[in-house]
Amino acid sequence: MSQTAPTYKNHRFPIEIVARAIWLYFRFNISLREVEEMMLERGVVVSYETIRRWCRKHSANYTCRLHRKPPSHEDVWHLDELVVRVNGRKCWLWRAVDHDGYVLDEIVQTRRNTKAARRLLIRLLKKQGMAPKRMITDKLRSYGAAKRQVMPHVEHRSHKGLNNREENSHLPFRKRERTRQGFRSIGSLQQFLSIFSSVRNLFVPSRVNRSASQILIHRRKAMAEWNAVAHQLA
Repeated sequence: MSQTAPTYKNHRFPIEIVARAIWLYFRFNISLREVEEMMLERGVVVSYETIRRWCRKHSANYTCRLHRKPPSHEDVWHLDELVVRVNGRKCWLWRAVDHDGYVLDEIVQTRRNTKAARRLLIRLLKKQGMAPKRMITDKLRSYGAAKRQVMPHVEHRSHKGLNNREENSHLPFRKRERTRQGFRSIGSLQQFLSIFSSVRNLFVPSRVNRSASQILIHRRKAMAEWNAVAHQLA
Protein backbone atom coordinates (compact mmCIF):
# COMPACT_ATOMS: atom_id res chain seq x y z
CA MET A 1 0.00 0.00 0.00
CA SER A 2 1.40 3.39 -0.99
CA GLN A 3 1.92 6.00 1.71
CA THR A 4 1.51 9.76 1.41
CA ALA A 5 4.81 11.56 1.79
CA PRO A 6 4.95 13.92 4.79
CA THR A 7 4.13 17.47 3.82
CA TYR A 8 6.27 19.09 6.53
CA LYS A 9 9.77 17.94 7.30
CA ASN A 10 9.77 15.22 9.97
CA HIS A 11 5.95 15.24 10.05
CA ARG A 12 3.88 12.16 9.24
CA PHE A 13 0.66 14.19 8.91
CA PRO A 14 -0.23 16.37 5.90
CA ILE A 15 -0.53 20.14 6.02
CA GLU A 16 -4.32 20.12 6.24
CA ILE A 17 -4.35 18.14 9.50
CA VAL A 18 -1.63 20.23 11.16
CA ALA A 19 -3.30 23.50 10.15
CA ARG A 20 -6.74 22.29 11.26
CA ALA A 21 -5.51 21.27 14.73
CA ILE A 22 -3.76 24.61 15.26
CA TRP A 23 -6.84 26.48 14.04
CA LEU A 24 -9.14 24.58 16.40
CA TYR A 25 -6.96 25.30 19.42
CA PHE A 26 -6.52 29.03 18.87
CA ARG A 27 -9.91 29.77 17.36
CA PHE A 28 -12.14 28.15 19.97
CA ASN A 29 -12.20 28.03 23.74
CA ILE A 30 -11.02 24.42 24.04
CA SER A 31 -8.05 22.59 25.51
CA LEU A 32 -5.41 20.55 23.72
CA ARG A 33 -7.04 17.34 24.94
CA GLU A 34 -10.37 18.46 23.49
CA VAL A 35 -8.64 19.17 20.16
CA GLU A 36 -7.22 15.64 20.32
CA GLU A 37 -10.75 14.26 20.82
CA MET A 38 -12.17 16.33 17.95
CA MET A 39 -9.41 15.13 15.62
CA LEU A 40 -10.09 11.53 16.67
CA GLU A 41 -13.77 11.95 15.79
CA ARG A 42 -12.57 12.83 12.28
CA GLY A 43 -10.43 9.70 12.11
CA VAL A 44 -7.09 11.34 12.95
CA VAL A 45 -5.23 9.65 15.80
CA VAL A 46 -2.86 12.25 17.26
CA SER A 47 -1.90 13.01 20.87
CA TYR A 48 -2.41 16.37 22.56
CA GLU A 49 1.36 16.62 23.10
CA THR A 50 1.90 16.39 19.35
CA ILE A 51 -0.68 19.13 18.85
CA ARG A 52 1.15 21.23 21.46
CA ARG A 53 4.40 20.84 19.50
CA TRP A 54 2.62 21.79 16.27
CA CYS A 55 1.29 24.95 17.92
CA ARG A 56 4.72 25.85 19.27
CA LYS A 57 6.48 25.19 15.97
CA HIS A 58 4.09 26.52 13.32
CA SER A 59 1.54 28.93 14.80
CA ALA A 60 3.86 31.95 14.93
CA ASN A 61 4.83 31.41 11.28
CA TYR A 62 1.16 31.23 10.34
CA THR A 63 0.10 34.40 12.09
CA CYS A 64 3.00 36.58 10.92
CA ARG A 65 1.82 35.95 7.33
CA LEU A 66 -1.83 36.71 7.94
CA HIS A 67 -3.32 39.85 6.46
CA ARG A 68 -3.40 42.82 8.84
CA LYS A 69 -5.93 45.60 8.78
CA PRO A 70 -4.29 48.67 7.16
CA PRO A 71 -3.90 51.63 9.56
CA SER A 72 -5.59 54.97 8.98
CA HIS A 73 -5.27 58.49 10.35
CA GLU A 74 -8.98 58.24 11.23
CA ASP A 75 -8.42 55.32 13.61
CA VAL A 76 -9.47 55.55 17.24
CA TRP A 77 -7.33 53.65 19.73
CA HIS A 78 -8.91 52.20 22.88
CA LEU A 79 -6.29 51.38 25.51
CA ASP A 80 -6.66 49.49 28.76
CA GLU A 81 -4.78 47.20 31.11
CA LEU A 82 -5.83 44.17 33.14
CA VAL A 83 -4.29 42.07 35.87
CA VAL A 84 -2.92 38.64 34.91
CA ARG A 85 -1.42 36.10 37.28
CA VAL A 86 1.65 34.44 35.78
CA ASN A 87 2.89 31.54 37.88
CA GLY A 88 1.40 33.27 40.91
CA ARG A 89 3.04 36.61 40.09
CA LYS A 90 0.91 39.69 39.48
CA CYS A 91 1.50 41.22 36.03
CA TRP A 92 -0.30 43.70 33.82
CA LEU A 93 -1.53 43.01 30.31
CA TRP A 94 -1.63 46.28 28.33
CA ARG A 95 -3.92 46.09 25.30
CA ALA A 96 -5.02 48.32 22.45
CA VAL A 97 -7.93 47.85 20.05
CA ASP A 98 -9.38 50.11 17.37
CA HIS A 99 -12.96 51.31 16.95
CA ASP A 100 -13.95 48.02 15.26
CA GLY A 101 -12.58 45.87 18.09
CA TYR A 102 -9.52 44.84 16.04
CA VAL A 103 -6.63 44.03 18.39
CA LEU A 104 -3.71 46.32 17.56
CA ASP A 105 -1.17 45.21 20.13
CA GLU A 106 -0.74 43.54 23.50
CA ILE A 107 2.19 43.55 25.87
CA VAL A 108 2.72 41.94 29.27
CA GLN A 109 4.55 44.11 31.81
CA THR A 110 5.25 43.95 35.52
CA ARG A 111 4.44 47.63 36.15
CA ARG A 112 1.39 49.85 35.85
CA ASN A 113 2.98 53.27 35.43
CA THR A 114 3.93 55.92 32.87
CA LYS A 115 6.95 53.96 31.64
CA ALA A 116 4.77 50.93 30.87
CA ALA A 117 2.14 53.06 29.11
CA ARG A 118 4.85 54.80 27.09
CA ARG A 119 6.25 51.47 25.97
CA LEU A 120 2.84 50.42 24.69
CA LEU A 121 2.39 53.66 22.73
CA ILE A 122 5.85 53.38 21.16
CA ARG A 123 5.13 49.80 20.08
CA LEU A 124 1.79 50.87 18.62
CA LEU A 125 3.30 53.73 16.63
CA LYS A 126 6.03 51.46 15.30
CA LYS A 127 3.59 48.71 14.32
CA GLN A 128 0.88 50.99 12.87
CA GLY A 129 3.25 53.46 11.24
CA MET A 130 1.08 56.47 12.07
CA ALA A 131 -0.68 58.14 14.97
CA PRO A 132 -4.46 57.79 15.44
CA LYS A 133 -7.10 60.46 15.27
CA ARG A 134 -8.06 59.92 18.90
CA MET A 135 -6.97 57.89 21.91
CA ILE A 136 -9.49 56.71 24.53
CA THR A 137 -8.49 55.39 27.94
CA ASP A 138 -9.79 55.06 31.46
CA LYS A 139 -8.84 57.45 34.26
CA LEU A 140 -5.30 56.08 34.74
CA ARG A 141 -3.05 59.16 34.62
CA SER A 142 -0.13 57.22 33.19
CA TYR A 143 -1.78 57.28 29.76
CA GLY A 144 -1.94 61.07 29.67
CA ALA A 145 1.67 61.44 30.77
CA ALA A 146 2.88 58.89 28.21
CA LYS A 147 0.77 60.46 25.45
CA ARG A 148 2.32 63.89 26.07
CA GLN A 149 5.78 62.36 25.64
CA VAL A 150 5.12 60.19 22.58
CA MET A 151 2.33 61.85 20.53
CA PRO A 152 1.35 65.19 22.10
CA HIS A 153 -0.86 66.33 19.21
CA VAL A 154 -3.27 63.38 19.38
CA GLU A 155 -6.65 63.98 21.02
CA HIS A 156 -7.01 62.08 24.29
CA ARG A 157 -10.30 61.27 25.99
CA SER A 158 -10.03 59.83 29.47
CA HIS A 159 -13.33 58.44 30.72
CA LYS A 160 -14.19 54.97 31.97
CA GLY A 161 -17.60 54.98 30.29
CA LEU A 162 -16.08 55.62 26.84
CA ASN A 163 -13.82 52.59 27.00
CA ASN A 164 -16.41 49.81 26.99
CA ARG A 165 -15.12 48.53 23.64
CA GLU A 166 -11.74 47.74 25.17
CA GLU A 167 -13.34 46.28 28.29
CA ASN A 168 -15.47 43.94 26.18
CA SER A 169 -12.45 42.83 24.15
CA HIS A 170 -10.91 41.39 27.34
CA LEU A 171 -13.61 38.72 27.59
CA PRO A 172 -12.30 36.21 25.00
CA PHE A 173 -8.86 36.26 26.63
CA ARG A 174 -10.35 35.80 30.10
CA LYS A 175 -12.23 32.72 28.89
CA ARG A 176 -9.05 31.21 27.45
CA GLU A 177 -7.14 32.07 30.61
CA ARG A 178 -9.60 29.99 32.64
CA THR A 179 -9.49 27.13 30.14
CA ARG A 180 -5.68 27.04 30.24
CA GLN A 181 -5.72 27.43 34.04
CA GLY A 182 -3.25 30.29 33.88
CA PHE A 183 0.20 30.74 32.37
CA ARG A 184 3.60 29.62 33.62
CA SER A 185 5.77 32.42 32.25
CA ILE A 186 5.51 35.90 30.75
CA GLY A 187 7.13 34.63 27.56
CA SER A 188 4.55 31.88 27.03
CA LEU A 189 1.73 34.34 27.73
CA GLN A 190 3.12 36.89 25.26
CA GLN A 191 3.53 34.24 22.57
CA PHE A 192 0.02 32.90 23.10
CA LEU A 193 -1.50 36.39 22.93
CA SER A 194 0.18 37.25 19.64
CA ILE A 195 -1.24 34.14 18.00
CA PHE A 196 -4.64 34.10 19.70
CA SER A 197 -5.40 37.73 18.83
CA SER A 198 -4.19 37.38 15.24
CA VAL A 199 -6.53 34.44 14.69
CA ARG A 200 -9.45 36.35 16.23
CA ASN A 201 -8.68 39.39 14.07
CA LEU A 202 -8.87 37.18 10.98
CA PHE A 203 -11.99 35.18 11.75
CA VAL A 204 -14.20 37.50 13.81
CA PRO A 205 -16.12 40.05 11.68
CA SER A 206 -15.97 43.73 12.59
CA ARG A 207 -18.63 45.28 14.80
CA VAL A 208 -20.34 46.88 11.81
CA ASN A 209 -23.82 45.42 11.29
CA ARG A 210 -23.69 42.67 8.69
CA SER A 211 -26.17 40.26 7.19
CA ALA A 212 -25.87 36.50 7.66
CA SER A 213 -24.65 36.10 4.09
CA GLN A 214 -21.92 38.71 4.56
CA ILE A 215 -20.72 37.01 7.74
CA LEU A 216 -20.63 33.67 5.92
CA ILE A 217 -18.55 35.18 3.10
CA HIS A 218 -16.18 36.72 5.65
CA ARG A 219 -15.64 33.37 7.37
CA ARG A 220 -15.05 31.55 4.11
CA LYS A 221 -12.46 34.12 3.06
CA ALA A 222 -10.77 33.86 6.45
CA MET A 223 -10.58 30.07 6.22
CA ALA A 224 -9.21 30.28 2.69
CA GLU A 225 -6.50 32.70 3.84
CA TRP A 226 -5.58 30.45 6.77
CA ASN A 227 -5.22 27.42 4.49
CA ALA A 228 -3.21 29.43 1.97
CA VAL A 229 -0.80 30.56 4.69
CA ALA A 230 -0.38 26.96 5.89
CA HIS A 231 0.52 25.80 2.38
CA GLN A 232 3.07 28.61 1.98
CA LEU A 233 5.17 26.93 4.67
CA ALA A 234 5.25 23.57 2.90
